[in-house]
Amino acid sequence: MAQNRQQTIPKDKFLVIAVNLLHRQFIGAGRTRAKQMYREIEQGRVMPMTAVKMEDNSTVRFRILLDHSEFKGHLNFGAFKASLTTLVGNLSRALQEKKEITVFNVEHGPSSVMFGITAVTVEDDRPNVMVLGADVEGEAAAVTLRLMYLDPAQFTRQDGEAKPG
Repeated sequence: MAQNRQQTIPKDKFLVIAVNLLHRQFIGAGRTRAKQMYREIEQGRVMPMTAVKMEDNSTVRFRILLDHSEFKGHLNFGAFKASLTTLVGNLSRALQEKKEITVFNVEHGPSSVMFGITAVTVEDDRPNVMVLGADVEGEAAAVTLRLMYLDPAQFTRQDGEAKPG
């Protein structure tokens, strides 16, 4: 996943790092600190998270951004945290169970991916779907974790029933 000139991080290790960083930043952090970071990314800012020293002694900088253009309803910190908690839990469970996690290439660049684990939450009787993506800048040794809300209509059939799988 994240790469520099010497190393590519295997998908499972990358996701463990991402899950741990997201948990530390928003779930394990105090409410005030987590809410401050949420406000920044909710306004469209890319925010630094931390630098991680890799096994080959290289350093990768992690940042975060939020794309909530497909969120249905009014997004607030509580709704965001519910989505993120569900996503972190679903990713953690998939990793612990050693499930194969599909990785999709994202349209805005060859170094952008989206992971095929979703978090479905309901706010004001409207479902919302959050996923984790990542933008990798190999030369800059930087990874931007991209939390994205997807249009929930993509996940339902025209007859109103949820798609299987």
